[in-house]
Amino acid sequence: MKPVAISCGEPAGIGPEIAARAWEKLRGEIPLLWLGDPRHLPEALPWQTVSGASEAADLSGTALPVLARDFGPPAVPGRPDPAHAQGVIDAIRDGVDLVRSGACSALCTAPIHKAALIDGASFAYPGHTEYLAALAGVDEVVMMLACDALRVVPATIHIPLSQVPERLTPELLEATIRITRDALIRDFGIEAPRIAVAGLNPHAGEDGKMGHEEIAMIAPLMARLGDEGFDLRGPMSADTMFHAGARAGYDAAICMYHDQALIPIKTIDFSGGVNVTLGLPFIRTSPDHGTAFGIAGQGLADPSSMIAAIRMAADMAQARGAR
Repeated sequence: MKPVAISCGEPAGIGPEIAARAWEKLRGEIPLLWLGDPRHLPEALPWQTVSGASEAADLSGTALPVLARDFGPPAVPGRPDPAHAQGVIDAIRDGVDLVRSGACSALCTAPIHKAALIDGASFAYPGHTEYLAALAGVDEVVMMLACDALRVVPATIHIPLSQVPERLTPELLEATIRITRDALIRDFGIEAPRIAVAGLNPHAGEDGKMGHEEIAMIAPLMARLGDEGFDLRGPMSADTMFHAGARAGYDAAICMYHDQALIPIKTIDFSGGVNVTLGLPFIRTSPDHGTAFGIAGQGLADPSSMIAAIRMAADMAQARGAR
């Protein structure tokens, strides 16, 4: 098995320690390759530098393989240093190169601190997703949040709620549905994906009495895609589509805005959710949380989401390889 590459993320956050604890949990299951400055890893962790990914598979059972980079100043937990910014960015880029070359099976990214990247390296992207899309040369990508019990995809993401109706165009929603369906087939091994589509308004508009987007846009688009063979259910009322019985009827849910998607998955599995970027020519997952500066370096960070992200990345790689 080729290793999963892990980019270090923000050194002053919990990224290094959750990577270390993930290696401790997965060392006999999934080979890993950590990209970053090894001085930022927990002191007690056994690690070893390697010159390339090919050395990582055999080594990963006894020590965390590290593709070492010198970030300059030491990291102080909870205090991001802009001097580390270029190193953090380069680790992401190097991880992408390793996966695209076939040396690694997938990329799992630890959380970054965008302000430090902007201050230290004039980082020109809103976050990981946009930077990865630029490196891949693709225009449209989709964010999925996934756990064992639920996969959700918000069509619009980090925008004010007041802007959602304007941004939610037929073109955006169609691209989101198509990318999601393709990924469910290719990356999750689901041959005939069942996709639930939420309405924008309460009760999915209730026949136009609580809004018209469902009648004017969402339902006609679903009908057209249904004629192409898409298995779509909805528009569904968001307040009744996430209980256990409803979830059994679909493989992923397309939601209209950020909280409509993230509230149910964070309620169902707050610690184990995984962020997956769909639409890239390579596999990228990430833990579904931030840098957690308040607890960095104290041994309190929960590695569950990082462990789940690595396992999901390995499973997706296997699904791609099997097809």
